[in-house]
Amino acid sequence: MECASPFSAITRRRALQGLGIAAIALTLGGCGEKDALRFANLENYLGETTLDDFRDATGIDVSQSVIASEDALFKQLREGTSVPDVLMASNRMVERLVEAHLLAPLSHARLPDLHNLDPRFADPPYDRGLTYSVPYTWQVYGIGYRKSKVPVPPKGWQDLFDNPAFAGRYALPADAPELYGIVARTLGKGPGDIDLGDVPLLTKLLQEQLPRIKGFHDDDGQDLLLNKQVDLVAEFNGDVAQVMLEDNDLAFVMPIEGSELTCDGLCVPAHADNAGNAHQFIDYLLQSQAGMRVLHTILYPTPNLAAKAMMPQDYQTSGVLFPPPELIAKSAFARWNPPLDNAIKAAAEPLTSRGKVPDRSPSAS
Repeated sequence: MECASPFSAITRRRALQGLGIAAIALTLGGCGEKDALRFANLENYLGETTLDDFRDATGIDVSQSVIASEDALFKQLREGTSVPDVLMASNRMVERLVEAHLLAPLSHARLPDLHNLDPRFADPPYDRGLTYSVPYTWQVYGIGYRKSKVPVPPKGWQDLFDNPAFAGRYALPADAPELYGIVARTLGKGPGDIDLGDVPLLTKLLQEQLPRIKGFHDDDGQDLLLNKQVDLVAEFNGDVAQVMLEDNDLAFVMPIEGSELTCDGLCVPAHADNAGNAHQFIDYLLQSQAGMRVLHTILYPTPNLAAKAMMPQDYQTSGVLFPPPELIAKSAFARWNPPLDNAIKAAAEPLTSRGKVPDRSPSAS
């Protein structure tokens, strides 16, 4: 890919787990202002001029704040303090907020540019009919690797785990539900197929794999790969695509078994003061020009077909950002399931507590 774009070393997903970001609390002043909008977003997750362009087009000033973590955002919405007018949420967070009655249903009549969305994202299982959210970006888990060290990349998760050529050279996510989702793929199970009865077997399989694992990462797997701390890493395609721009020795493979999909979406809180302005902002981001300017900055895969069509050809045809449809068809969204997630976290903690991959990056020497 030759798509030049400025990137932060902090990925948008670290905020979802409350990791690594010097957080700015959701301190949003004012309420009910006719020409104002309060937007709770992830860090470095918008076009460089998007807010200015929106103000010029509509006269609406946007006050943007950074989401420290989804847990912190949930608490703030539940307590009703400094509620934003529009917010960014992962697909699992959308389900969590809907369950707690903290999101307002969207008015599709106020979102005429919804037709720009890829039909594959028009009726996702976590939000049927896009009742509460509008997809903004999506990603899929796969395997990033260094070509000079791995001339024959793994075909998938089972190959990564079983092939002696990869032993001791790869990192997996420390996030327990994501980690167990990868292990479950070796049994032919997607995230929606796992139940509480599967946890002991998945834990046993992971325990058997420990001698082969270099370590676990807190969603900075792409940095471990870039800094030559590992030769292979399980990470989201958008994050690997970013570091591929910095090092052409890096590549990405989509596992043949399929993987976990994730999607970030725009939502309107139930108690937003400026719901009308929020709809106007969401629809603005759905427009082709505005969406294209966002993509030039963040590069992630987009569900916005009109914006995608305006991007350079190397973006549109990237097999990293847009893996083969037949492999995406094998993938699925993880769902909000607190009992299962809690059981997985308890089982995984003793196994992942060995910590991160040791730092042997140039800056550490």
